[in-house]
Amino acid sequence: MSRKGLFYKTKEEVELIRESSLLVGKALAEVAKVIRPGVTTLSLDKVAYEFIKDNNAVPAFLNYNGFPNSLCISVNAAVVHGIPGKYELREGDIVSVDCGVVKNKFFGDSAYTFAIGEVKAEILHLLKITEESLYKGIEMSVVGKRIGDVANAVQTLAEANGYGVVRELVGHGIGRSLHEDPEVPNYGKQGSGLKFQEGLVIAIEPMINMGTKSVVHESDGWTIVTKDGLPSAHFEHTVAIGKEKADILSSFKEIEEALKQNQNSLTI
Repeated sequence: MSRKGLFYKTKEEVELIRESSLLVGKALAEVAKVIRPGVTTLSLDKVAYEFIKDNNAVPAFLNYNGFPNSLCISVNAAVVHGIPGKYELREGDIVSVDCGVVKNKFFGDSAYTFAIGEVKAEILHLLKITEESLYKGIEMSVVGKRIGDVANAVQTLAEANGYGVVRELVGHGIGRSLHEDPEVPNYGKQGSGLKFQEGLVIAIEPMINMGTKSVVHESDGWTIVTKDGLPSAHFEHTVAIGKEKADILSSFKEIEEALKQNQNSLTI
């Protein structure tokens, strides 16, 4: 399903990717409205599936290389690619929810890690730094910079806080396919790799572990977990390379607004 080679997009194509990417954010906001202790991960998947279909789009992950659901939902030590199921979320959990859609033949992709109820301060710090590392990488996503500049920006912040940066999983180009070239790792050397030009669209997605950088595959063939069992966080934006500033095509705004409403409803 991935397309090898670099595919530079026209301005019109970037706008179509933006439309898909913004829809991902709205789907994740629907999840944010209902996420809380006691809710199953499969019920969250159904919320996103219905919303995406109601908006004349297709869940990009559903049946992708055989993946059985619309969302990847990864709880606590699960890094990515968790399969939604009967697990009921608990107070203190953190949950990475990764979503993709395809609309008008273009893909959007974004992920957000949610804190469920009262979460330990040191775990909230992991979420904070992981999200900040995403934006550090985005700052490097301009014409003339290189893949290694993005990777190094993510790695530097994460490791300065004592965290492990996952090596085996990377961000990616995105457009008419969910996964296009180039690969966008979260570790690397400044000034190395592909030089950015206008028209390139990439998904940047730091996957940062509280402990070791090492990961292992679960027996389900999909879920990837930290080797030491400590929590992992994951945030992702779809980004168009800009001349002076990166253009973030996805959005966390609706997610964060929905979370505030959700928390208010729980306290009333």
